[in-house]
Amino acid sequence: MTATANTTLSELASRLRLAIARTARRLRQEADMGLSPSMTAALATIERDGPLTPSRLAELERIQRPTATRVIARLEESGLVERTVDPGDGRSRVIALTAAGRARLRSIRTRRNAYLARRLGDLSPQELRTLEDAAEILERLLDDTARA
Repeated sequence: MTATANTTLSELASRLRLAIARTARRLRQEADMGLSPSMTAALATIERDGPLTPSRLAELERIQRPTATRVIARLEESGLVERTVDPGDGRSRVIALTAAGRARLRSIRTRRNAYLARRLGDLSPQELRTLEDAAEILERLLDDTARA
């Protein structure tokens, strides 16, 4: 690659990073339901991978164990998760979503999707096709398993 190509890739990376960050921030704002981004992310991880131990949640979320413990405590106080005895190790606890936790996640996702769908409704068919292509490319780009 030439220096010009590297500069172009660097500029594109910067634009994409900013656009993705702004989109994520706006979606969080649209679905603000009294949960911090960390709490919402933890709920989604527990739903996808749970029940799981606090250590495993910390690992998956790439946060420190004490941070995971605080997030879990807040989610538990809100009635969104529950701790139960780990069937594999009676000394440990695992975290699982409650019915209220599942409902809250569903509501958050519904609100975020509705906001984005409203915004997408203003685009032309060609722009929508471009975004569909971009979504596929981003999914492939961010797929960690593809690099393994």
